Amino acid sequence: MTFPVVGMVGGGQLARMTHEAGIPLGIRFKLLSDTPQDSAAQVVGDVVVGDYRDLDTLREFARGCDVITFDHEHVPTEHLRALEADGIPVRPGPAALVHAQDKGVMRAKLDAIGVPCPRHRIVADPADVAAFAAEGDGFPVVLKTVRGGYDGKGVWVVDSVAEAAEPFKAGVQVLAEEKVDFVRELAANVVRSPHGQAVAYPVVESRQVNGVCDTVVAPAPGLDETLALKAEEMALTIAKELGVVGHLAVELFQTHDGRILVNELAMRPHNSGHWTQDGAITSQFANHVRAVLDLPLGDPRPRAKWTVMVNVLGGDYPDMYSAYLHCMARDPQLKIHMYGKDVKPGRKVGHVNTYGDDLDDVLERARHAAGYLRGTITE
Repeated sequence: MTFPVVGMVGGGQLARMTHEAGIPLGIRFKLLSDTPQDSAAQVVGDVVVGDYRDLDTLREFARGCDVITFDHEHVPTEHLRALEADGIPVRPGPAALVHAQDKGVMRAKLDAIGVPCPRHRIVADPADVAAFAAEGDGFPVVLKTVRGGYDGKGVWVVDSVAEAAEPFKAGVQVLAEEKVDFVRELAANVVRSPHGQAVAYPVVESRQVNGVCDTVVAPAPGLDETLALKAEEMALTIAKELGVVGHLAVELFQTHDGRILVNELAMRPHNSGHWTQDGAITSQFANHVRAVLDLPLGDPRPRAKWTVMVNVLGGDYPDMYSAYLHCMARDPQLKIHMYGKDVKPGRKVGHVNTYGDDLDDVLERARHAAGYLRGTITE
């Protein structure tokens, strides 16, 4: 039997780590990358450099692939429909992926299936934003461009009509949402296969700094078991109702009055699931590969009581390799994952995972390692 070829659109770190998960299974990967220097392009053997926004490029790339999947949600929906019409399996398919591409479509669908969300609506101009604010508790209001945003980009928290003008300059629809008074942010990660098998990872706490994920704690500390089960069931329901194939991350707000509200969706491996590389029996990346190939899914249960992931961001200290000696000697259990990216201030260039029975100890070890690699800790 010939082993299948997975076509991965996008050459970032998610593609790099998904490729890594497929190697032990003998799965071959073909990559469509923006440049030969992209994170995944450095390690995948079969790389096509091209523009994912060009349909002819996508069609040529898809030749010889048994399935197409993604490390981002930005491929035009109509192009994915064209690939499906050509008989190429696309997973997740365009009918599902559009809910991660377009926040307006996502909110409308979640409303229709009864999933709790922040109060929201599409707004036409700053005056409409003011009207939306007046319909609730007033300013501040969160404004999002419905397409193209990530890691805090395309999102504004505005305190007045005057501040509401900027989002409309992008030339795309703008979604207004109430600013939720939340206790913390959570994430529910699930994986679903074409024949409907699905697994759920433990709900995690995701801590953000300047709109970018900084720390993930698995499982979420102190989360009531009933609420955790509700979050997992909600994510599984969304995956089923939207027809998701592959990994789905559901970013959530936990409110002060005990509710959970859906913030965002991502239909690909996700930063909130990086802990699974070392902390779960089957990682999010391995299960995504299994799902898009319709293989039986792996066990998502954690290996340790606690696992902590901390992102390594670029700073003013570009030589991270020289820090390995200290980090590895200090913590032989530390797991370092680097993405092969040039170090730039604020850029995600890697992450570290730690695990163990004492949460305070696991947190300290992960934060120390990430800080030392970045150069903000020197001892």
